[in-house]
Amino acid sequence: MSIKFIPDTDPLGLKTLETIAKASNFNEWMYSEIKPFLKGEILEIGSGIGNISQYAIADGFNITLSDFNAGYYQWLKERFSNFPAVQNIMQIDLLHHDFQKEYSLLHEKFDSVFLLNVIEHIEDDITAVKNCKFLLKQNGHLILLAPAYKWLYCRFDRELGHYRRYTLHSMKQILRCNGLYIHKGNYFNGAGIIGWLLFGKIMNKKMIGNDEMSAFNRFVPIARIIDTLTVKKAGLSVITRSIKQ
Repeated sequence: MSIKFIPDTDPLGLKTLETIAKASNFNEWMYSEIKPFLKGEILEIGSGIGNISQYAIADGFNITLSDFNAGYYQWLKERFSNFPAVQNIMQIDLLHHDFQKEYSLLHEKFDSVFLLNVIEHIEDDITAVKNCKFLLKQNGHLILLAPAYKWLYCRFDRELGHYRRYTLHSMKQILRCNGLYIHKGNYFNGAGIIGWLLFGKIMNKKMIGNDEMSAFNRFVPIARIIDTLTVKKAGLSVITRSIKQ
């Protein structure tokens, strides 16, 4: 399906999403990390072009897709509106000045909310997590995946509009200050650190290329073994699963 109709407001982000879309092994691996914590009515914030959404839909989860970007929102509607598992497709602004009034119909609507590589794009991440909590039912699950380690911040991050990178500690702090119980936290994709250092920090590339992503996609089975052997103590990303009590 063509996505040429997406407004040219995020050309580099779109190109990156298209590149990652071809990396099926990597996307399936990321999805497998969050799947065990998904339940009930699910909301994905920052669905983009549906790279991860498609797996939750294929598994039959009742899911609402969303994106702040109007172009991605239209693309999601075009691609996924006719799937029975998709309950709704929305535009959601986690930093809306009157979030609780604007999204009052979504108050405590969802059993699970997940944001994958989204929170780092939001300037006020504490408020963003607070508003995610507003959308969750009691005992609902909030899943966050974001880039790890400030020392890895490079041109890749700047070009993609990342405000920051996280550690497990800093992510847990944001969750705790919003009164969320941290069920589990770990790093993800330790092997990816090498590629990020090489292409991002040393070579100072502007974006992840198709060749690099394709090569890593073939390497994913080994990368998964590395994460198992290192007990996920280090990684290119950090993942937290928290509960609203």
